[in-house]
Amino acid sequence: MKLMGMTSTKTMDRLADDGCSVFSSFLKGGGEERIKNLLQCHKQMETRFSSSLISLPDTHKMLQKTCRDFAEAELKPIASKIDKEHLYPKEQISKMGKLGLLSIEVPEALGGVGLDSLAYAIAMEEISRGCASTGVIMSVNSSLFLGPLLKFGTSSQKQQFVQPFTMGEHIGCFALSEPGNGSDAGAASTTAHSSNGGGWILNGTKAWITNGYEAEAAIVFATTDKSKMHKGISAFVVPKPLKGLALGKKEDKLGIRGSSTCSLIFEDCVLNKDSLLGELGMGFKIAMMTLDAGRIGIASQALGIGQAALDCAVEYSSKRNAFGAPIFKLQAIQMKIAEMAVRLESAQLLTWRAAALKDSNKSFTKEAAMAKLAASEAATYITHQCIQVLGGMGYVSDMPATLQGRSHYRDL
Repeated sequence: MKLMGMTSTKTMDRLADDGCSVFSSFLKGGGEERIKNLLQCHKQMETRFSSSLISLPDTHKMLQKTCRDFAEAELKPIASKIDKEHLYPKEQISKMGKLGLLSIEVPEALGGVGLDSLAYAIAMEEISRGCASTGVIMSVNSSLFLGPLLKFGTSSQKQQFVQPFTMGEHIGCFALSEPGNGSDAGAASTTAHSSNGGGWILNGTKAWITNGYEAEAAIVFATTDKSKMHKGISAFVVPKPLKGLALGKKEDKLGIRGSSTCSLIFEDCVLNKDSLLGELGMGFKIAMMTLDAGRIGIASQALGIGQAALDCAVEYSSKRNAFGAPIFKLQAIQMKIAEMAVRLESAQLLTWRAAALKDSNKSFTKEAAMAKLAASEAATYITHQCIQVLGGMGYVSDMPATLQGRSHYRDL
């Protein structure tokens, strides 16, 4: 992959020419031909401008197509059902594991695909475009569970937890937040004390744990030395189920309802000495580094949701007739679609830049945070505008387009 650090005047002129040619093609013709040209405008702009700034390797293009085809065939048809009925997409997750979609950044030596963060971001976007719930399940398992294991885990921990959690039969979770402190890792009230047998005794409650109900292992952060504040936080790999570990109720969420969210309640939960992830007192560092990478995944999820909402708005407006023509011919609708596309593609470039920096082993903390903010704000705007384009149908629940539009809005 080549990411251009600077764009020459000549390149900028070419970009402008490309843009003009796309829009001029829309202006040609009349009636149905004009509408068809406008419907193609967004796709042409995406291809021309994205390829001018970042050229995807063939492997990434192949991965993108694989994920898009899978999302269309396996995820979109069941997305509304699993959202409405709070169903975990077990069959789809299993198929994703067999396709290698749960091990994109896992080295080949550990049974993974061995691609980079950009590939992961592209896959996350396409999967989330088909089903946001499936996207968040994949994101938590890949970024927040496998991520720290790959970076800080021992050979034994990797052998036990990495490959089994990439095949689609098992998933993991990340337990940092607590009822009283959110994601403030330095204020963890959950404690881990050494036991007489050389292991650890865990006590406390972790809240808002995505994948918590189905997960068969968790990365858990606990205070091991309160006097050292954030330097007294340690990370542990905790298998599930385990004596002393209970699950809270499944939260009834506004969106992404196909993924479970619950509390993990530890009461004198005994861990073996090999459960420590990284070094003692390294938990805060592990949490911060993991969350940096996780923000790329979250940004990619938002991009997928935004793209799905944009697709929904374009499709509906091209078929909905008013005043003798599709509403896509109305300038007000055209302006909405244009603004939605601009915000989406701007956020995508920020996200891909953060992923590229991570792949280059450069600092990406700021860029990942910017990408997460830009993508989530863009997706919120796009999903809201999608509802507006749907009009009255955006407020009732018995139409396929409405189900999609409202679901995208709630998933944010």
